[in-house]
Amino acid sequence: MSRVTAAFDAARTAQRMAFMPFVTAGDPDLATTSEVLLALRDARVDLIELGFPYSDPIADGPVIQASYTRALDRHVSVHGIFDMMRGLRSQGLPPVLAMVSYAIIFRYGIAEFAADAQEAGFNGLIVPDLPADEADELTRVAKGRELDLIQLIAPTTTKERTQQILNASTGFLYCISVAGTTGVRKELPLELTQQLRSLRAQTKLPLAVGFGISSPDQVPGLAGVADGIIVGSAMVRRIAEAKTAADAATAVKAFAHEMLAAANKAKPSLSQ
Repeated sequence: MSRVTAAFDAARTAQRMAFMPFVTAGDPDLATTSEVLLALRDARVDLIELGFPYSDPIADGPVIQASYTRALDRHVSVHGIFDMMRGLRSQGLPPVLAMVSYAIIFRYGIAEFAADAQEAGFNGLIVPDLPADEADELTRVAKGRELDLIQLIAPTTTKERTQQILNASTGFLYCISVAGTTGVRKELPLELTQQLRSLRAQTKLPLAVGFGISSPDQVPGLAGVADGIIVGSAMVRRIAEAKTAADAATAVKAFAHEMLAAANKAKPSLSQ
């Protein structure tokens, strides 16, 4: 069993939803990111999604795009991110997944990236610009390195492509709540519940919802139909507003506690 699967299993056993925050590696620098990751560990989040800065992100809204720009302006590199993660391997982080463009992986070398990601302590990959029907090579390489390859599915995904995504997914299914880019939203679409119920009828994979989750108030509406929540822009914004690394760590830890409190009260779909 992978660490990602084990994290969702533990949350399900505890009759609660899992919580996975997103942070950008190197925003505003890797030293701050390191402190933020340790703060999220101390908050006892279930998993962490770590974004690799990229100049042309495919699905990220303005908050995360701005964080990528700040990191790239500081010349944050893939090697630097791996070095940072190696330094944290003995620190008891929860499962960490790399949100990374396929262009970065391809340029680095598919086998080399997977090998270095595993060695650095990553437990999975989320590759938003790699279609499921073109993911065979990365799927094979990731499996050989014990890395889950998480697929994204959108409200606009066709039935045929949905089945391809389900067949290619491991770890959990990343369910995009809205058609569009990431960002803070006050409300989630009513159609999301129907989509999640349809997916639950087709797969036993955990369903984690991202894109637009920004407040504990949104969590109860996902109870019984999702298994996890992913929060990105709201977390990244708190880091951007912090004046020091210590302030960033304090801010994300406090926000994580708020989200976890809501997730702890929300029954997951897999317990049905």
